[in-house]
Amino acid sequence: MNNPKPSITIQPADVMGRLPKQFFATLVQNVNREIAGGHDVINLGQGNPDRPTPDHIVKAAQEAVAKPLYHKYSPFTGHSFLKEAVAQRYLEDYGVTVDPEKEVAILFGGKTGLVQISQILLNPGDLCLVPDPGYPDYWSGVALAGAEMSFLPLREENNFLPDYSSVSSQDKQRAKLMFLNYPNNPTSATAPLSFYEDTVRFAAENNIVVASDFAYGAIGFDGHRPVSFLETPGAKEVGIEYYTLSKTYNMAGWRVAFALGNEKIISLINQLQDHIYVSLFGAVQEAAKVALTSSQQPVADLVAVYESRRNALFAALEEIGWQARKPGGSFFAWLPVPKGYDSAGFAELLLEKAKVAVAPGIGFGKHGEGFVRVGLLSSEDRLQEAVHRIGRLSLF
Repeated sequence: MNNPKPSITIQPADVMGRLPKQFFATLVQNVNREIAGGHDVINLGQGNPDRPTPDHIVKAAQEAVAKPLYHKYSPFTGHSFLKEAVAQRYLEDYGVTVDPEKEVAILFGGKTGLVQISQILLNPGDLCLVPDPGYPDYWSGVALAGAEMSFLPLREENNFLPDYSSVSSQDKQRAKLMFLNYPNNPTSATAPLSFYEDTVRFAAENNIVVASDFAYGAIGFDGHRPVSFLETPGAKEVGIEYYTLSKTYNMAGWRVAFALGNEKIISLINQLQDHIYVSLFGAVQEAAKVALTSSQQPVADLVAVYESRRNALFAALEEIGWQARKPGGSFFAWLPVPKGYDSAGFAELLLEKAKVAVAPGIGFGKHGEGFVRVGLLSSEDRLQEAVHRIGRLSLF
């Protein structure tokens, strides 16, 4: 006689129902379906760096793995040598001085830190100001905290910068946290120092913490270096900045990032992480130190590759009559969809008819409608081939 298997009812916590849907999971599924069908898909919808980590960083990690010191638990807040390397890099690149022990927190990738900050600063019902369009994982952290969002529209006529004068009095009073991201994902816009000066004033007047997502901070074009929020006088009094090695050194899979700035917020980040992690594997920390302190020529070379790809892409776009604003930074281009299409429908058409995958702007927020995001993460030949395929559809 077969006894029935014991079973229980799994009831997820309410927070699981608050999490936003992963819009781009569907995009990945559609791309994989086309590839499985034997089609040559040019995937420009991704945000995953396509080049390998520089050899000297890989070699440093390989050698560090053999060190018995790193086979033990790392210090909870990370090794001092890595925080000192972060401080050295910010001083050399941006002229910003940070205290390695009090103003630097080591993170398990930038995404982790961007989600955690909402949990650290927001209570249920609190308000967060979020860019629209913007990186969807900002929404995830706010949802996990049980807080609410008010969106800051990024419009082309304002160079994709938020207009603080349009924020309502009620939102100014309620908001405790705001996210910024320049060079911007998805719009590829950059921000001048004057914008950050306005940001510091706005934050100080309204008691709002600024979380500056500087993931693409190394990637600026036409001889312009992106500005760090922390370069602004008073920035450390009102917020922090996130920096990741993922884009700068092609280390996306290594999951190394930092938060820098306000001492109290950094302390809170470390406090939360004490309950979740025992810091990064020490060999990864040593490799990250080598990345930050050795020659930065590989970074300059990488930026040159992205700029060359940008130029090749836009030369091809011009040939088919697709007019768009050239990126000032990041490794994305933000392209308007032709009349008669919405962003999701246009992306579906390109995948079906041209076998080219792009990210529809609506996936980044309501104000992303009317655009698609294209990654500069394929060779120049593949970027040009993608545009030529689209050109054959005679949409422009």
